Amino acid sequence: MLKRKLDDYLAQWKERPDKLPLIVRGARQVGKSTSIREFATRNYKHVVEINFVLQPTFVSIFENGYEVNEVVKQISLRNPAFRFEAGATLIFFDEIQKCPACATSLKSFAIDGRYDVICSGSLMGISYREIESVSVGYKEDYDMNSMDFEEFLWALGYGDALTNDLFDHMRSLTPFSEGEMSELMRLFHEYMVLGGMPAVVNAFAEHRNFSGSLTMQRQLLRDYEEDITKYAEGLDKGKIKQVYRHIPVFLAKDNKKFQISKIAKGARNREFVGVVDWLADAGIVNVCHLLENVELPLKGNYNPTNFKLYFHDTGLLVAALDDEAQDDLRMHQNYGTYKGALYENIVGEMLVKQGYGLYFYRNEKSTIEMDFFVRDAASLIPVEVKAKQGATASLNRLIASEAYPDIRYGIKLCYGNVGFNDKFYTFPYFLTFLLKRWLKER
Repeated sequence: MLKRKLDDYLAQWKERPDKLPLIVRGARQVGKSTSIREFATRNYKHVVEINFVLQPTFVSIFENGYEVNEVVKQISLRNPAFRFEAGATLIFFDEIQKCPACATSLKSFAIDGRYDVICSGSLMGISYREIESVSVGYKEDYDMNSMDFEEFLWALGYGDALTNDLFDHMRSLTPFSEGEMSELMRLFHEYMVLGGMPAVVNAFAEHRNFSGSLTMQRQLLRDYEEDITKYAEGLDKGKIKQVYRHIPVFLAKDNKKFQISKIAKGARNREFVGVVDWLADAGIVNVCHLLENVELPLKGNYNPTNFKLYFHDTGLLVAALDDEAQDDLRMHQNYGTYKGALYENIVGEMLVKQGYGLYFYRNEKSTIEMDFFVRDAASLIPVEVKAKQGATASLNRLIASEAYPDIRYGIKLCYGNVGFNDKFYTFPYFLTFLLKRWLKER
């Protein structure tokens, strides 16, 4: 059983006297149902698990209304083996995208309070905006991603002691020894190639080799395409697939900008309205928007038509590479392949998993280019990702120029060791998952 950060959240949720029904949402196959099921069996006398995809007969349990006694009656009619004991029962509604009416019932369960309720569903095929409107104030949400680097380390047997040691290096700006750097980069590169999809990580943790990982990753890519066909209602499914399939194409370019006009002959932005938003809402892609002005606040200060697209899980980008790039990556360990796209993708992914939005900047003359931006309480922080050791001209210009008063210092993520040169901090890639904590506590 893989340890996930959701586990601690669920334990804390259960102990809250004023807890509300919980919706755990996330992309397909990131481990939502497995974690909830394990938590339920450990912590409740009775577990009522209903999967609206595998058990479609339960979709109709709300036809006579949403009052709790009526819903319990309808559930028991379909499966008399279920037991409902106040204070000792968890009702787990899985795959709620197949039963939107389930969301409406959460208000009744919240007011009633006899049973704990957790819902889980794919971000594909369900309008969470609609759920917000029918259950506002009577539910809470948890966004679940594929495994982050810390969870990956847990899967390989490392504990909190390693995380604390890594953070101590950041806080004290203490460089790692050569041996430590070598071992930690090896682990990070394994994570970058595998990604964080639980099935892939679990197989690697059991066998300690990459055997079968590419096959599993490519199957996940196919599964996502099938889900697009199933769930993309109201949009041209062919256009969604066109965008999805072209993500690696644009990441292979120097500027990595995604251009609708170049994915098909005669393609126009107006014909693809809603497509990128759908992929983002489904949890398949992370969208990185171009900042119009390098200043705070970040939200609302970007160009919605100028963006980069990254896979939500870097392992899926790896799976999307052609066979020649696969050989270069796996046989020759050329992790800078694809013009540094792997490093950009995984840093973007690690930022999103900490709750950051993604923003980049490029001025009109392309004399200043910056990969990402984050912020602390008082300043805007440019984050440069270097696939290879080299100059940091853009980072230096942003920090030195009086034209950007919100910028006081920067961060460089690279293969280099921990350091600070009075202008920017240098951290090895594998510390990125601790960045938000460091910014809060430094």
